[in-house]
Amino acid sequence: MWVLFAFGSALFAGVTAILAKVGIRNTDSDVATAIRTIVVLLFSWLMAWITGSTAGLAAVSGRTWLFLVLSGLATGASWLCYFRALQMGDVNKVGPIDKSSTVLTMLLAFIFLGEAITPLKVLAMVLIGGGAYLMIQRKAVPTQAEAVTEPVAAMVSGSDTAIAEASGAAGFAARAKKPAWLLYALGSAVFASLTSILGKIGIENVNSTLGTAIRTGVVLVMAWAIVFVRGKQRVVPKIDGHSYLFLVLSGFATGGSWLCYYRALQMGQASVVVPIDKLSILVSIAFSRVVFGERLTVKSAVGLGLLVGGTLLLLLK
Repeated sequence: MWVLFAFGSALFAGVTAILAKVGIRNTDSDVATAIRTIVVLLFSWLMAWITGSTAGLAAVSGRTWLFLVLSGLATGASWLCYFRALQMGDVNKVGPIDKSSTVLTMLLAFIFLGEAITPLKVLAMVLIGGGAYLMIQRKAVPTQAEAVTEPVAAMVSGSDTAIAEASGAAGFAARAKKPAWLLYALGSAVFASLTSILGKIGIENVNSTLGTAIRTGVVLVMAWAIVFVRGKQRVVPKIDGHSYLFLVLSGFATGGSWLCYYRALQMGQASVVVPIDKLSILVSIAFSRVVFGERLTVKSAVGLGLLVGGTLLLLLK
């Protein structure tokens, strides 16, 4: 049964990435994260109330509170990094790096949870890591000679438009050497791994729905604290209705994903639940092709095949 919850988490997570990408097109990513978290919080506490799990709130131990809070902080950091990377880069580039957190999660599960690393898991980690690496497809960058000669040639031609375009290309070449979205995506992967391990420990003795609701409250406080510290609260009234709609929808999708994910995490092994959840990349890439017109190169397609193959290997016993 927990496998079905894990796949449900993957489906909702894949939809979340697309809805959020649309919602943050014209919105600051930190503010967007804070707004989405309100929706997730309401959704998670509603489900906790419907299932009657709120009755166990008073019985939550101090140790459980500690790990749920730490898990929430790690989640907040992962979200802030992920949606910043998503705003700056393509879905089919940011997604694979975020999904590579699977490898780190399995290693941490071995160290802190005592989950065995079998030869099959080692092979799966190699495939997942190699697939994620192949999917990081950089755009072609002009050579140093081209960066110099193109602006000069444009000046000779006397075209202002050509000069602007050529100068822009040279500037892009300089910026492309250090893609900021890559750093944010890596940060998202690291914090996502910590989230899984801390969350697994935190929900050992508490209903998973209630644990999700508690964690979401921590994420909400963290997200809005960052918004106010950075003085971005002035952006909120300027957000258009279209962005609000997709941010709210992405919040509901995230809530559904979380409920499925932590239910699966409570019932199954973290080293298997997490990889299944990462299959959301298939959903994200499929929708990114339809909605944003993002295409995979041959190299990226091979990487996707390796990543999915490594994930499916983890389902074998």
